[in-house]
Amino acid sequence: MDPQGKAPGASRRLARAMVLVFILAYAAAALGAPIRSSYGARITADEPEYLLTALSLAADRSLDISDELAEERYRPFHEIRIKPQARVLEGGRMVSPHDPLLPVLLVPGAIAGGWMGAKLNLALFGALLAALLLWTAVRRFGVPVLRAAVVVGIFSVSAPFAVYGTQIYPEVPAALAVTAAIACITGPMGRGGLAGFIAGVIGLVWLGTKFIPVAAVLSLVALWRLHRTGRQREVAVALGVFALAGAGYLAGHLRWYGSLTVYATGAHFAETGEFSVMGVTPDFAARTTRLIGLLVDRSFGLAAWQPAWLLLIPAVAWVIRRRPAGWEVLVLPLAAGWLGATYLALTMHGWWWPGRQVVVVLPAAVLAIAAWSGSGRRLWITAVLGAAGIFNLGWLFFQGWRRELTMIVDFYRTTNPLYRGWSLLLPDYARLTTGDWLLHAAWVAGALVMVVATVRGLRRPDAPS
Repeated sequence: MDPQGKAPGASRRLARAMVLVFILAYAAAALGAPIRSSYGARITADEPEYLLTALSLAADRSLDISDELAEERYRPFHEIRIKPQARVLEGGRMVSPHDPLLPVLLVPGAIAGGWMGAKLNLALFGALLAALLLWTAVRRFGVPVLRAAVVVGIFSVSAPFAVYGTQIYPEVPAALAVTAAIACITGPMGRGGLAGFIAGVIGLVWLGTKFIPVAAVLSLVALWRLHRTGRQREVAVALGVFALAGAGYLAGHLRWYGSLTVYATGAHFAETGEFSVMGVTPDFAARTTRLIGLLVDRSFGLAAWQPAWLLLIPAVAWVIRRRPAGWEVLVLPLAAGWLGATYLALTMHGWWWPGRQVVVVLPAAVLAIAAWSGSGRRLWITAVLGAAGIFNLGWLFFQGWRRELTMIVDFYRTTNPLYRGWSLLLPDYARLTTGDWLLHAAWVAGALVMVVATVRGLRRPDAPS
């Protein structure tokens, strides 16, 4: 997995491939933009809060959305009356309990085209994510351009990336920040690389409190790599910038939200406290089922909609076993994000599209799969499974355009025969009947078999590198 050379011909091929996946990713996300999230609203749940904050920033440079709510500026995208998530603060202010960087990023689109402009604005981040993933796979992990383009292209035009490309959540910008950090950490880490890594981590934190564990792991990995190579000056610079950024983060939150987290302004947390965002009485042992459930749940699992995500199991096992240069920059953030989604998130199921809790670290999984799929057989498996996932999303979008279903309320009721047949093999963790427990056991066993087969295959003398 040594990075390829930068011959002019190779650079041109890479540039053309990046343009191609950029266009495909943007088009795939944009196709889903007009589809309703619910029957009473174009966008729903947390989305209106982010968009109203963006409209407020555009109108009066304030996070206070009380006037937007009073004037019902949400009517173009939310026909039914909104129940605010924010509680009324001193002076009548209402500040949405969500970090402000996403609304800031949405301001240009919201000014230009309202709710649709904001969605298409967000799709640009999904397209940039696809292009940067391809560049990182080739330049940092030595994946051939064609193979990288196939793998990145598959995941960029299917769920969940293509869906969150226009769902107004910070997931895709956060995934872009993670990818930028990975690209910088695995590079020479000169001035530009150091600045890019620091900016990615800080941006991740300002996109959402829930991303702090992933940001912390990325920082520790980068600082350890710098320390190990004797670059103590860069370590000191990074720590100094992080200290200043942390002080600014805390000061900003205390001023705007009255606490260290945004949840302090949430009406829901007024009585239960900010940390009830993880649950009032969380059963962490029971949440262990999410370790595999995030992947194979019948409705909310990644593989339910894009079966190619199953390949992250052998791919991560391959990376850990081979330990190529930069392996820890993929594995450790992915583990942090997956464990956070397993144990810290309130629920795996919710009023959102599947996979929301792990989108932020899925770029690491894509890069691992791209590196793993070196043989022709592996690439064909990736392509066949990926094509099934693309078909699933296309069918869903078609039904959404016809208003037969919505992207949040009842997407799992799709008439797609491929999904309906495939989902019978997946456990439903929302109910967990005896049959679901048996399917759960089967998938756990299947995952272990994939890991063992991958590791044993690498022990053969003729195993491909």
